[in-house]
Amino acid sequence: MEKTRKQHWETIYETKKFEEVSWYQAVPEVSLTIISEFGIEKDRAIIDIGGGDSYLVDFLLNQNYTDISVLDISEKALQRVQNRLESKAEKVHWITSDITEFKPSKKYDFWHDRAVFHFLTEPNYVKKYAEIAADNISEKGIMVIGTFSKNGPLKCSGIEIKQYNEKEMSAVFERNFELVNFREVIHNTPMQSEQHFIFCVFRKK
Repeated sequence: MEKTRKQHWETIYETKKFEEVSWYQAVPEVSLTIISEFGIEKDRAIIDIGGGDSYLVDFLLNQNYTDISVLDISEKALQRVQNRLESKAEKVHWITSDITEFKPSKKYDFWHDRAVFHFLTEPNYVKKYAEIAADNISEKGIMVIGTFSKNGPLKCSGIEIKQYNEKEMSAVFERNFELVNFREVIHNTPMQSEQHFIFCVFRKK
């Protein structure tokens, strides 16, 4: 993505508190439920794509997961969550990168993405994401992608997004992943508005 995209997110995290952004969740219930449902073991390699300063990492640490990585395009976002975690931050692998330029040094057993994928509106970026995921998720690994559904908004944080349903999501990843299940979720924003998501769970073939 262009440099201006990175600058956009750096500005967001520099000027807004986490509780003021539309994606704020005090408890990432859907993500935690999926992790529990699939019995992700405590030593499995987990990565949160576009984690920003989400509280998911806090809950994973509190549940004694030992191999956690958080990736975000915004260095300021990652610094905020590191400051919040204090000494616990040393237990996490922090990665500042655009997902379409991500070059992992390991394979992941659980790939979590809540609200990054739908920002990739150009086909070449979607293709690149699918390739990176396929190359860097372990065999039979789980990939969870939460994205705006067909009833969701057309923009987020001033940026156009692409809406999906389960068939479209499956088509993007079907070469290397099997769609295991999906669920439609309504996220209530701090501004008291509703955002319609679809969470798709894939297993690496």
